[in-house]
Amino acid sequence: MKNLNTFSKIFLYFATVSGIVWFGSYITKLALSYQLFQGHEFALNYYLNSQNLTAVFLTLNANMILTAISYIVFIVSFIIFLTSSRLSLKVNGWLLIVSLIIIITLPFEIYLMTIDYKVYQMLQSGFNSMDILNLYIKRFKVLGSFPIIEVLSYFAVIFLIIFRPLQAAKIKS
Repeated sequence: MKNLNTFSKIFLYFATVSGIVWFGSYITKLALSYQLFQGHEFALNYYLNSQNLTAVFLTLNANMILTAISYIVFIVSFIIFLTSSRLSLKVNGWLLIVSLIIIITLPFEIYLMTIDYKVYQMLQSGFNSMDILNLYIKRFKVLGSFPIIEVLSYFAVIFLIIFRPLQAAKIKS
């Protein structure tokens, strides 16, 4: 990793910063979204009603936009870093596992982002808060516990980046 060119270092920086912003905003979005409902029946919490639900969705909209933009920047920067750094995935097993986790979770996250985009479109035009609530419920029902699994996977990514296990030893001759 010490022998990276400047171009690779720039995209490593972008990937790191946008990954941190995405991960934080994603956890925030999950925490706030789960607070809308009580139990597994997807019934609104007692303090939410149709009058204040609109304000809640408008507040969540900013976080949803931040999450989407930072994820896109993260993925693009990470792919450019991988291709420009020319690091061997055979030698850096930790980077192979990190790349696999990111690539495997990508299609699921893209699908969830399409639901978020529908919510964004509804919020920009005239909207019914119950339609948006149904999209949130759909988001939870379709992929169920995937967001929690993704958060745990990205905690593993952080561990792998910090400790870099599975790195081939360099033999001095």
